[in-house]
Amino acid sequence: MRKVKLGRTDLDVSEICLGSMTWGSQDHEDNGHAQIDYALERGVDFIDTAEMYPVNPVKAETAGRTEEIIGNWLTKTGKRKDVVIATKIAGGGGMIRNGEEMTADSVTRCIDASLKRLQTDYIDLYQFHWPNRGSYHFRQNWKFAPDTQPGADQITANMIDCLGALETAVKAGKIRHFGLSNESAWGMAKWLELAEAGHGPRAATIQNEYSLMCRLYDLDLAELGHHEDVTLLAYSPLAVGMLSGKYADGAVPANSRLEANGNLGGRANPRAFAIADKYVAVAKEHGLHPVTMANAWTLQRPFPCLPIIGARSIEQLGPVLDAAGQVLSEAVMTALDKVHHENPMPY
Repeated sequence: MRKVKLGRTDLDVSEICLGSMTWGSQDHEDNGHAQIDYALERGVDFIDTAEMYPVNPVKAETAGRTEEIIGNWLTKTGKRKDVVIATKIAGGGGMIRNGEEMTADSVTRCIDASLKRLQTDYIDLYQFHWPNRGSYHFRQNWKFAPDTQPGADQITANMIDCLGALETAVKAGKIRHFGLSNESAWGMAKWLELAEAGHGPRAATIQNEYSLMCRLYDLDLAELGHHEDVTLLAYSPLAVGMLSGKYADGAVPANSRLEANGNLGGRANPRAFAIADKYVAVAKEHGLHPVTMANAWTLQRPFPCLPIIGARSIEQLGPVLDAAGQVLSEAVMTALDKVHHENPMPY
């Protein structure tokens, strides 16, 4: 599998990242371990997790369980040096750590807690899951209001505070690199500016939702990613399963995310399902598996980008991993653009 460099770091990872967010809720530990083993056999050496996982649903009492499952695999196999581990600290709000915001103190404590759960001495990529000031992701873009945020001086002071804790962790060997998640163009630019001013490590990655059906990134962050060498780690590249075709004709497969979560995090609506069917039809017309096509598309974007994949079984992982090295033809790319132009903003 092709290796790609994250940002301006020396860290080379597989062009596909294995996500883990359902391990410990919808999926048991043995399944998670089997997925890691199979993905590693196929060339995937990059695994993403978070302190708040598992999801579907997110519960305070289960937070950290996914990291523990990965830690058990690392200890059982002794293959720590064979994989690149990315994890995240939850931002302000929500139910994790009673909604505690990220500060130098919480960042320091949470790094140590993740290291313990992961049973490792270092984290390759440590990410901030949600900005303390809020985010427009997960359908919050419809009422995103930056005028409700703290002032820029207060936000900047908090960023400097957190960067100082990250710098200390880097020097101690606890983390290697830093990334962000669910960030905006202004936020990312600010983090980069502060790093350039010497306040802490430079953000190498941004983990935002991105797929054929969710293209907010194209409008501003893509330009920043290209010029500033920030790699997009695209989550939900299958639009939470809609682009697989499994929800066609109103189907709700047993043990699926739609069954577990009801509205797919605000994405489920008749128009969105109908648009997903149009993308699936392009894949079928060109003899492609829709899952392979959707993931391969993320790898052909005109900016640094790789998908974070998720699966419920080894059988589901196969078509996803087939996207590695796949180059979609000009005819396929043109057909996909046509669907997008005629059906923007599905949700």
